[in-house]
Order: sequence, then C-alpha cells, then structure tokens
Amino acid sequence: MADDRDRDGTELAVAEFHKKIKEAFEVFDHESNSTVDVREVGTIIRSLGCCPSEGELHDLIAEVEEEEPTGYIRFEKFLPVMTEVLLERRCRPIPEDILLRAFEVLDPAKRGFLTKDELIKYMTEEGEPFSQEEMEEMLSAAIDPESNSINYKDYITMMVIDEN
Repeated sequence: MADDRDRDGTELAVAEFHKKIKEAFEVFDHESNSTVDVREVGTIIRSLGCCPSEGELHDLIAEVEEEEPTGYIRFEKFLPVMTEVLLERRCRPIPEDILLRAFEVLDPAKRGFLTKDELIKYMTEEGEPFSQEEMEEMLSAAIDPESNSINYKDYITMMVIDEN
C-alpha cells in the first residue's frame, strides 16, 4: 500500500515537472518546432530553479545534444534529462547561511562589505573564474554606486531563491 502511495507521489511529481519543463522550453521554442537554441539551455534550466555551475551546464548540454551538434536542442532529448535533474534535486541553489559564510571568508575584518576591486579580484583569480559578461552582470546588481562596494548580507538576501 505504501509503495502505491510512493509511486503515485512520484508520478505526480514527474507529471508536474514535465509540465514546468515544457512551459519553460516553449518560451524559447521560437519556431514552435520543439527545438531551442543551445545557448538558451542555461536560461531554461535556471528558470526551473536549478543553479548549475558552468561545468555542470556544459555536461547537461553534452547529454542532450545530438551526436552531430546542430546548435539546437530537441525537447524529446531535453525532457528526460531535465526531469531526472529535478527529481534528484541536482544543481540546487546554495543556502543563504553557506553563502554568508563564503563572503565572510573573503572579509576577514568582518566589515560586512567587500570593495568592488576586492570582488573583481576574487571573481577573476579564485576558483571557477567568472566570464566578463557574468562579472559585469553581478557587479551591476551587487555594487552600491555610492560606496563602490557590496554589502554582502543585502546582496545574499536579494539573490537567494525562495524554494516555497
């Protein structure tokens, strides 16, 4: 009996995921032919509440691309892969407390902010470097133009995705 309920719950979740994936995919299916430009896949995935790293995104694209890449992704290949990602809760956003601790590591003086120059240094020289476009996008959202710094507690509150 419990197995039936579990299976029914999973089937409901899958049906709901299929609906959300289809809706997100269709936004970018400009030709209405069940394909999207491969460059839109990251946006589609992020619109579904997933936050893959560039490496994870590259792997997901490789998984859904044709044997001979055409520059387009077909819905029938995207759907099962994305359903699995959502069911397994892969590429979830990082919780607020962990983001705060990460910023605090970069702010040993515990000032509550980083200067624009400090942020650029960390974003380009440490870990997985940001592209120029990613860096400009983050800076435009994060930097207070008056102080030329980022109050990271305010920024974290702004960027965290509410999962409810």
